[in-house]
Amino acid sequence: MTAANFSSEIIYADNAATTPIDADALALMVELQKKFFANPSAAYSLSRQLRKILQDSREKIAACINAEPYEIFFTSGGTESDNWAIKSVALANLSERPDIVTSAVEHKAVLNSCAALKNLGCTVNKLPVDYNGTVSFDALRKKITRRTKIVSIMLANNEVGTIQPVKALAEIAHDKRKIFHTDAVQAVGHIPVDVENLGVDMLSASAHKFNGPKGVGFLYVREGLRILPYIDGGDQEFSKRAGTENVPAIAAMALALEKNCRVMRKTAAKLSSCAKTLIDCLRNSGADFIVNGGENRLPGHLSLSFRNCDGETLMHRLDLKNICVATGSACNSRRTEISHVLKALKVPKEYIRGTIRVTFGKDNSVSEAETVGKILSEIISGK
Repeated sequence: MTAANFSSEIIYADNAATTPIDADALALMVELQKKFFANPSAAYSLSRQLRKILQDSREKIAACINAEPYEIFFTSGGTESDNWAIKSVALANLSERPDIVTSAVEHKAVLNSCAALKNLGCTVNKLPVDYNGTVSFDALRKKITRRTKIVSIMLANNEVGTIQPVKALAEIAHDKRKIFHTDAVQAVGHIPVDVENLGVDMLSASAHKFNGPKGVGFLYVREGLRILPYIDGGDQEFSKRAGTENVPAIAAMALALEKNCRVMRKTAAKLSSCAKTLIDCLRNSGADFIVNGGENRLPGHLSLSFRNCDGETLMHRLDLKNICVATGSACNSRRTEISHVLKALKVPKEYIRGTIRVTFGKDNSVSEAETVGKILSEIISGK
């Protein structure tokens, strides 16, 4: 690893949980913290410079996803963005007890937002997925009712990497005049994301997933779509999210995203090579495993289920070898129950408990992937 604050002996392969911050983004954030510490809402010249930085950052992010700057709202991250998008639509129609349609494999930020709204009288319809983790078009058509107000389907899954056919799903929702939101936290900065092409009404993203800082993200909201304010107070973020903006983090996020998008194709090719190297190594060793999530997955994203193994044990034994992987979503790391995503994919019982997630990032190398494969093969074989 070349990222700051990591030992050269550690192989970090849990980039779906969080990514190392880009060196240039970190330097920019530190510089702004030191030199531009004023409140951007003040009237003096220093604050005017900060407002210019905010606007420049909004324009950079908008350009990366083919949006307009005024369609970008800064948030604290993907969880807030998901909450804001779903709850805003539902609460605006709460007297009608609206329906919400989502999938069984969404991130907990979406599922628990829906659960909270269900407690307020909303109906939540979860769509099943096939063994690859993909939502069925027919299932969506059947679940949308007259009372449905919003459909929320993620662009790429955080546990198995499946990329959903969001463009087609959004078209189905729009044919029935429903709002479509996508959690694109795992996708933005890693695969091409064009909100016009996808046809989505709202999209969530989080900086720390694309080598930006933690604690900052954004919500794209299509022009003309009215949303409720998420935080009441001042008139920041077009009077929709009150509170003094974290300008250093926002600027660092914009820079990190811009840099990732610039080298996206090259990075994706390397990550695909890393994933292939690991899989080939495991297969050559004779390991009995399956790859979850189908062929249309995020580059470098592997959910591997080993027959008659324990994923927690595999993770800890790899950790002893200075290799960082996960057993599933980092958001569920303190719980040992089987992932709701793996259950929805119907992973066979003799494999499901032996699942680990290996997610390579732009700082990983093919030689590191080979090392992971070699050590994991030795652990599986009992050497």
